[in-house]
Amino acid sequence: MIRKSDQRTIEHKPAPFNGTGDITVRHLLSGPEEMYEKGRVFAHSTLQPGCAIGYHVHENESETYYIYSGQGEFNDNGSVVPVTAGDVTFTGAGEGHGLKNTGNEPLEFIALILYK
Repeated sequence: MIRKSDQRTIEHKPAPFNGTGDITVRHLLSGPEEMYEKGRVFAHSTLQPGCAIGYHVHENESETYYIYSGQGEFNDNGSVVPVTAGDVTFTGAGEGHGLKNTGNEPLEFIALILYK
């Protein structure tokens, strides 16, 4: 199956997890059924400059980000580190994270959430 870009579900989520601004989420797969019930999100997401996903904890699932373009700050269980294009982050079950765009261009990343 090939899913063209105009066939993907696109969401605009305001202030995710008490963050700032909003995030655009382009779902690459349509959910758990297309992930053989092994996960719930595989998406290309965008944070505009100054926008952030607030810190949150994952229970019984992990989340991985592949930073595609831009720059930001990744909150890894309270430790804030810079991220740029090509970086990969991993947040395991029971751990928390957040992401903020600190640059002047959109921060684009691929997000993958898998069940434990």
